[in-house]
Amino acid sequence: MNRTSKRLAAIAPSATLAVDAKAKALQAAGENVIGFGAGEPDFPTPAHIVEAAVTACRDPKNHRYSPAGGLPELKQAIAEKTLRDSGYQVDAAQVLVTNGGKHAVFTAFAALCDPGDEVLLPAPYWTTYPEAITLAGGVPVVIDTADETGFKVTIDQLDAAVTDRTKVLLFVSPDNPSGAVYSPAEVKAIGEWAVERGVWVITDEIYEHLTYGGHAFASMPTLVPDLADQCLVLNGVAKTYAMTGWRVGWLIGPNDIVKASTNFQSHATSNVSNVAQRAALAAVAGSLDDVVMMRDAFTRRGANMHRMLNDIDGVSCIEPQGAFYCFPNVSGLLGRPINGQTAGTTLELADLVLEQAKVAFVPGEAFGAPGYARFSFALGDADMEEGIRRIAELVS
Repeated sequence: MNRTSKRLAAIAPSATLAVDAKAKALQAAGENVIGFGAGEPDFPTPAHIVEAAVTACRDPKNHRYSPAGGLPELKQAIAEKTLRDSGYQVDAAQVLVTNGGKHAVFTAFAALCDPGDEVLLPAPYWTTYPEAITLAGGVPVVIDTADETGFKVTIDQLDAAVTDRTKVLLFVSPDNPSGAVYSPAEVKAIGEWAVERGVWVITDEIYEHLTYGGHAFASMPTLVPDLADQCLVLNGVAKTYAMTGWRVGWLIGPNDIVKASTNFQSHATSNVSNVAQRAALAAVAGSLDDVVMMRDAFTRRGANMHRMLNDIDGVSCIEPQGAFYCFPNVSGLLGRPINGQTAGTTLELADLVLEQAKVAFVPGEAFGAPGYARFSFALGDADMEEGIRRIAELVS
């Protein structure tokens, strides 16, 4: 008899966290490692948010259980923030506050998927999505995209993939890991397709404020109001407000789905940390001044990384449009000698580069896209430039 259940035994570890942990372990051992793996801003959480948490710690009411679905004032503030930033009008009752955005992802699929239900999953995809789908009993149906098409799924591809078992389309823009941002027209067309087909959409909007150049975020249920009754919106404070460690996210959807999800959370975790919720309240109800500062830095870093990666022989990279990742095609580095070694896959290339150049990145296999690699530019300019320079020197 197996000691571990088949469901949990089948889960792959998070590749992004594994790369980050390996880099930090080498750093702790005294190695000068530059890590491009973790998807988190290098900025501290803005001071007014931290102060709100300090104040909350001193208030005894935050030392007790609170409603499993979230503090009422935070749910209301999230509804108001969603209208302000996305143009999408929802009630506080349609909001479920979760233990980070990742928790919202798992809850969303648990709420919608019965065993055998198919979920359309454009690739490259964030490494957690297929695990969350499978744990909920769903079946990921991967739809490949590539740099030639800007890593965007087309209506023709969706038509080719849909079956009578299709329940959900997962949609992400700005996208992790590719950095792609769908235009409003593209978002609207996909939303209308989902309405016509009767397919639910789970749209992850965690990077909504991180877009660059002429690219802009567009919320699907805002552009396609008829979609509202078959759409879940996922979001959180992690990326926008540099609050990855605070673990506050949310799910927005129809009342029946949110009620069922809240019941689920009442048994799984109860309430999110009250102190973290108070901090999140200060974040979403406050100004976006700090966000603008961080976005300006990411704009500069992304452009610089894009240029440096394209200067490496064997590497090609589309310009990042959103989030804080470059997703270069590194297949030109495979199968050729690199300082006495040869990598046949991007998994092997990542190990080779970490071993010889002390630079960590996440191989494309983690995102369903062999031959590519994800580089986060959410780190200091000097480290970013030094890391890319090391790779360039190693492979030259």
